[in-house]
Parts: sequence; C-alpha cells; structure tokens
Amino acid sequence: MAGFNRRQTLGMLGAAAGVSLAAPAIASNKKIVVGALRFASHAGSFVAVERNYFAEAGLDVELRFFEAAQPMAVAIASGDVDYAVTAVSGGLISLADKGAIKVIGGSLSEEQGIDGQKILASDAAFKAGITTPAMLGGKKFGVTQAGSSFHYMGAKMAEKEGIELSFTPLQKVGAVIGALKSGQIDAWSIVPHIAKPLAGSGAVHIIGNVSDYLPAYQVTTVFTSAKNASDERDQTGDFLAAYSKGVTDYNSAMIDRAGGDEGEAAMVDLIHKYVYTDRPREKAAPSIINGTMRLNEGAKLNMASMADQLAWFQAEDLVGKDITLDTLVDTSYVETFEA
Repeated sequence: MAGFNRRQTLGMLGAAAGVSLAAPAIASNKKIVVGALRFASHAGSFVAVERNYFAEAGLDVELRFFEAAQPMAVAIASGDVDYAVTAVSGGLISLADKGAIKVIGGSLSEEQGIDGQKILASDAAFKAGITTPAMLGGKKFGVTQAGSSFHYMGAKMAEKEGIELSFTPLQKVGAVIGALKSGQIDAWSIVPHIAKPLAGSGAVHIIGNVSDYLPAYQVTTVFTSAKNASDERDQTGDFLAAYSKGVTDYNSAMIDRAGGDEGEAAMVDLIHKYVYTDRPREKAAPSIINGTMRLNEGAKLNMASMADQLAWFQAEDLVGKDITLDTLVDTSYVETFEA
C-alpha cells in the first residue's frame, strides 16, 4: 500500500507547528475563534451560534472556515483558532506530541442504523467495472493530505479487502471532488450530504459504506490548544456545554424528528446559512436532510476508535511510535466510552 513517511507529513506542516500559543482569555465575553468545515456534521457549532448558546455561556464566537482538517490543527497550534471540530490527522497527532493541542471531546461517529460516510467511485471507474470497494486494487484513492482521515479510511478499507491503493493528495475537498468527477482519481470517501448529491448527478457512484469497515469510527473530534485545556478550564467547559446544546438540538430535529416536519425545516434553514450557501434553499434542503448523521451527545468520545486511529498512524510511520493516548486526549472534560 502506498504511504507517506512521518518526515513528509511533518514537512507539510511547516514551521507553524512550533509557534507559540495565544495568551489565555482573562475575562468572559472575550471573542474566541472556532474552526469549522462547511459540512452538516459541524452543525453543533452552527446551532450554538445561531441560538445564542455560546453567547449565553459568555463566549463571543467567530466561526472561521477551512477546507481540510490538517490546516485547522495548525491554526489551533498557532493561536489563530481557539477551538475546532475536525477529524484526527497525522498533523493533529504530531502537534499534540509537541504539546500544542489536545482532543477534548467527540463530535461525529459512524453509528449502526444511521446512514453514514460513503465510498465513491468515479464514473469512469464504475463504467470500467469497479462496483465494490474490493475491486479498487491498484487504483487511485483521493485524499486531502498525507495522514488525513481520508487516508485512514481508505487504508482501513484496503486492509480489510486485502488490496493496495495509490493515495493521491489534493489538499482540498473541492479539489478531490473535481478530480473524482473528471476521472483523475478512481475513488474517495466522504460524508453523505456530499456523497449523495454527487451520486445523484451521475458524476460518481456509491460503491460502499465506511461503516462496513469502521463500524464505530470516531469521525471527528473537538480539540483545542493544550494551554486552553490546562489553563482555561472554565472557558473550555463553557464552550463544550454550549456546543453540546447545539448538538442536542440538531439530533432532536434531524435524527429523532421530535419537532416533526416543522422542526426539521427550521433546522435545515439554520444549517443552510453555512452549508450549500451557493444553492437556493429548495435545492440545498434534500442534501442537508439526506446527509444527516447523529452527532455525539455531550461530546462523548469513543476511546477505542481513538486508539485504533493512533495505532494506524504509528504503524504507517506517520507519527512517532512513542505517542500515547494521554498525549493526544484530555479525558477530563467529557464522558468516554469504548465501542
């Protein structure tokens, strides 16, 4: 299986991994910056902003958007961002090893019975006969960066299928989508609110589910600087509490449908302010609804999945062999579980 070594991964991080952290907040209502992707899976932050849960917790939040996980980790380390939600990456783990960041909670998980992330094939690959992940041996699998969550998912799938993949780093999600649609790469994996519309257009095809290979995968986590985690405990706890209120509202409206069609429609309106903003509401709504995945209530964190991810990054020589879960995760903020 094609891979990237640790030196290459760290090299992509540049000097940002070693910069000093921002000074801690010294008063409530200080403006903080929260990193996010324009994915429905980041709805906890969107809801907490729109329904003033952050404001009620004394936090003046600015959302800052990224196009991949690894740059967000660097932004936390540099002090440009205070809290963020993103997938575990080699860059994030390496920054934790440098004492720069800590995972403090869970955000999105694969869950049995709820439609999750999809494995996609390009139209060219599909027409050439690739209709299942097992048929992807020797093909090009798109990733944003070496050591990204896409790299992890593709590798775990390949391992279980007994095949080898050629991983193609394209830096941004948009670039991966373009390469898949044009046939420059053969496959990719992504959350359903992106996968389903792409498949519906006929440009790509769904050929499998990530949950078939990683049934309890902790897809995304909540993280912050190590300094915030250790020295700004009240602020960090307030952030997590407000974020968790947003998560509960999202799950209630979109998964449990406690408010019926009206509650779902109101939540779609809210999310549409951040996701598929270039589309009219009537065209964005089906993608937002079809892409619903349950977020972790109370930011609970699956430590078994975290351990598996860390072990894979180490086995691939993407991060140091001596890094422990305690180096990566501060478990003092949220409930943890094993699944």
